[in-house]
Amino acid sequence: LKQVHPETGVSKKSMSIMNSFINDIFDRMALEATRLIRYNKKSTLSSREIQTAVRLLLPGELSKHAVSEGTKAVTKYTTSGA
Repeated sequence: LKQVHPETGVSKKSMSIMNSFINDIFDRMALEATRLIRYNKKSTLSSREIQTAVRLLLPGELSKHAVSEGTKAVTKYTTSGA
């Protein structure tokens, strides 16, 4: 938010609501990825299951951006030597 609107702030209550929202979405993605693993009779969670779960849970452009940003984050992490 500060990058787009430096003069704008977020209240503690708003931040708490956003935190709950993000935690809920994360839980839903994990549950959907687990369902996909079981459906495909696999025992290992891969990026494919996560991406599919994201595409199933988030609408249209939002899922495309989420997958793109997730892929960038994983690439950055793996190339950093972590």
